[in-house]
Amino acid sequence: MDTHAMGGIVPMREPGRAGTLPATSAELSRLLTAVRRGRVLTVTGRFREPRSLLVREIAARLSSNFCDGVAVVALDRAFGVRELTAALGCVPGCGTANAVSWLAERDILLVLDGADLLTPAARAWLRGLLDAAPGVRILAAGRLPLCLPAERVHRL
Repeated sequence: MDTHAMGGIVPMREPGRAGTLPATSAELSRLLTAVRRGRVLTVTGRFREPRSLLVREIAARLSSNFCDGVAVVALDRAFGVRELTAALGCVPGCGTANAVSWLAERDILLVLDGADLLTPAARAWLRGLLDAAPGVRILAAGRLPLCLPAERVHRL
């Protein structure tokens, strides 16, 4: 599937992909609640496929909980602030300040699949975004936590 044609945003469910979730139904329920009530949840673990599968399932189940929906960004290389805002497709014009202003008015779940590929500048931008955009929630999958304020971590 060509994610570049969609600016890095990929569909919630990919046809022909099936798998077993790497979480029990009780764990999944706790994770869904953590995303609804918290600001940042990161699923960590050694292998990318189970992390990706779990965050995409959580996002699919919660998509109707956010007025502006879910934005899934699949990171397949180092992503800085420009790449991240471009992948979100939220920059009318250019500049990261416009992206923060745009997102500050949204009720949206931002899913970062492969978050370990975010540059330090992109992580700092996300930290500022959380301060400026109260309706933004972040659900990430990566080898390590994002180290953002109030982040909850689920280890696979």
